[in-house]
Amino acid sequence: MNIIKRLFSTAYMVKPDMCRGDIPPSKEAYSTSLLIAIPAIIEMVSISLMDMVDTMMVSRVGPQAMAAVGLTMQPRMIFFSMFFALNIALTATISRKKGAGEMDEARSYLRHGLMINVLLGLVLTVLAFLLAQPIMILTGAQPDTLAEATSYFRITNLFLIPQVLTMTICTAQRSIGNTKIALKVNVTAKIISVILNFLLIEGRLFFPRMEVEGVAWARSIAACVAFAIALSSLLHKDSPLRIKLKDKWRFEKPILISLGRLTSNGLLEQLGFRTGFFLYNRVIASLGTAAFAAHVIASQLMMLSFTFAEGIGAATTSLVGQNLGKNRPDLSIMYGKIGMRMAILCALVLSTAFTFFRFEFAALFSTPPDPYIITTTGGLILILAFILPVQTAQLVIGGSLRGAGDTRYVAYTMLLTVGFLRPFLGFVMAYPLGLGLAGAWIAISVDQLARLVMLFARFARGKWITAKV
Repeated sequence: MNIIKRLFSTAYMVKPDMCRGDIPPSKEAYSTSLLIAIPAIIEMVSISLMDMVDTMMVSRVGPQAMAAVGLTMQPRMIFFSMFFALNIALTATISRKKGAGEMDEARSYLRHGLMINVLLGLVLTVLAFLLAQPIMILTGAQPDTLAEATSYFRITNLFLIPQVLTMTICTAQRSIGNTKIALKVNVTAKIISVILNFLLIEGRLFFPRMEVEGVAWARSIAACVAFAIALSSLLHKDSPLRIKLKDKWRFEKPILISLGRLTSNGLLEQLGFRTGFFLYNRVIASLGTAAFAAHVIASQLMMLSFTFAEGIGAATTSLVGQNLGKNRPDLSIMYGKIGMRMAILCALVLSTAFTFFRFEFAALFSTPPDPYIITTTGGLILILAFILPVQTAQLVIGGSLRGAGDTRYVAYTMLLTVGFLRPFLGFVMAYPLGLGLAGAWIAISVDQLARLVMLFARFARGKWITAKV
């Protein structure tokens, strides 16, 4: 009992010499974290579950269709890298300004983020349309998936600007602890996407059968609806982040320098992360369409588990940044540790469920049942069950460091582990060692474990509390 108390009680989370004031009791601190985390968890889990429903719908068309959609994932994420990096910078700055009570400054950072999104989005939209087919070939698309993957990539990127603007608005709202807005925006969009997929993939009611293109149009229409809802949250008169047309909509050098410094670190992280995933997916795509389809299914379940940690991480990032803005690094340390504990508990529950029901989960995505895909996916899910506690812990620790503005160390960690270690080990274990798809997934385990060790060592040293934004 004493071990559990020492592990979960806030009284033992901060060293006495680090305390800058009273440490809230455990019940109050966990309640504060959960108040922000629960809407974020509901949002992200709901999105992940509906993404799984999308995948199930696409699987009815066949493994080629599922693989075609899966092939576009990492190139799209590489296109989004700059926006993810910018949002990391906005999270650190806006949460810190919120904690310091400087909301005018927070709104100014948000306006800069929106303007950058529009300019960069225009450039990338044109590039995505012109280079879609060469990118899909580079990704590893086979002759049976190239045309569908190219079409999907082009359609979804035509609506890139509303997607990235929505991401930035939701990031800003989460940064000040308002996770309910992002919940409303994203869950509504996914519900619309699922309904449209139902109508467009197989051509129900009076809609034409569009298969993979139907998924692309469903996603794009839903993205436009999401943007409208997100924008309305900024136009409301009571919004702490309210924007107006008469606001100062021009770039200011000090803010650009601040965002540029943090974004460059975030961009290094994202490029390493996404390039690593791109190369890793290239390795798996070379194993064949059926193997890649099994990988896509297992990855969907990994994303589902990821969302629990991501929701807790969003709350942790916000609380870490806000308390550093209040000059309470002791509370930032405490909330970082609370987030880790909550995430690991969620992971243990999910790992147990995945272990005992791995083949049942796999069968959900194989219609009609394909013995190879079900058996192969079941094996991958067993590896996933081992990965989850490690993955969730490092996700929350990384979120704590980003919330503090310590983005450079996180960037180097991602570059080394995901950008190099995962694709290199994935290739070695899949081909020279002859372990195939299972070997590639063992490489994920090694990557996650290495990342946890590096990030936890940084968090434990405590230098991140002095990071500047």
